[in-house]
Amino acid sequence: MTQDDLTGSTGATGTGAPARASRRRWLLVGGGLVAVAALAVLPLLAIDVPGVLPGPTYTPGTLQLLAFALLIAALALSYRMLFGLAGLLSFGHALFFAAGAYGLGMALDAFAPSDLPSGLAFTAAIGVTLVFGLVLALTVGALALRVTGISFAMVTLAFAQAGSVLIRRNPEQATGGDEGLALDITHVPEGLVGVVHTRNLYWMALGVLVLVYLVVLWVERSRAGHVAEAARENELRVRVIGVRPYTVRLLVFVVASVLAAVAGMGYLLLQSGAAPRIATADFTLTILVIVVLGGVGYRWGAIVGGIVYTLLDQRLTALAGSPAIEALPDVLRIPLSEPLFILGTLFVLVVLFLPGGIAGLPGRIRTGRRSHPAEPLETTDA
Repeated sequence: MTQDDLTGSTGATGTGAPARASRRRWLLVGGGLVAVAALAVLPLLAIDVPGVLPGPTYTPGTLQLLAFALLIAALALSYRMLFGLAGLLSFGHALFFAAGAYGLGMALDAFAPSDLPSGLAFTAAIGVTLVFGLVLALTVGALALRVTGISFAMVTLAFAQAGSVLIRRNPEQATGGDEGLALDITHVPEGLVGVVHTRNLYWMALGVLVLVYLVVLWVERSRAGHVAEAARENELRVRVIGVRPYTVRLLVFVVASVLAAVAGMGYLLLQSGAAPRIATADFTLTILVIVVLGGVGYRWGAIVGGIVYTLLDQRLTALAGSPAIEALPDVLRIPLSEPLFILGTLFVLVVLFLPGGIAGLPGRIRTGRRSHPAEPLETTDA
């Protein structure tokens, strides 16, 4: 082989790799746009998936379930940025979801007696809730990030428990106590109220998911995102080059928390109220399970995990009480009648046999890899 051959080969390789990366990027962008468009037209179609959806996709019950799944996916995506990008294991992320839901509910209650135009009052309530979520995130993050590792997780857990107690023990006129907080629709736009407008609520949930995804994408591709990722891998090296990981982690923490609050506001509008359960540490653990189930190494893994988990959680409850399960012997009927047992078993199987989560399955099938479960996750994102 001549020197020219070597040069030509190297040149082709050097120019081919960026070209392939560019094509792959545009394919991913195109695929994402197609997916969003397909989700957007779903309420206009009559798609029925027996055993998965409670009815055709245009019916209010199915749209309510799908909208809830999209909001949970948005929440999981915000947590994935916190856990997957910055390596911060938080047990209090649900606190900010609850802050968005309860904050908007209490703000609307406060504006209800005012003479402000409904549109202005609704916008003001959203603004107040966002400021509240931002201040809460700055306060919790500034204190919790003084420590790392399991200590950080315990501090966030303490804040979550405190928030849960405040929600449950507050006077009924503030948070509703154990009964939850009902949505005051005085200043809520008419198109977001009632079963007849479930289609609009579905589109609202889809808009929240798209917004969260775009913000997460922007943060992860920014300089702060690269520093947060580097600090996760080797904090000492980041300190040596003169960068303070604390500041960058606080930024990621605050952005992820505010995005969770945005998802919480969508939850309040969709459910016409908020329940105390969304402020508990158990709910945060559920989000963590969703992120791991979908795939920590992939942005869209959190979305897939949120949708799959929500559909399974809803449909397994119906399956648990079905005559088919009731007719089984006790050794099978008892565990299969508990949806959490089935979900837990599924989670264990994914961790053992799909360390990359659901999102990593296509790549493993394509390459035919049969890696050991302990093999590190791929960081290539989609």
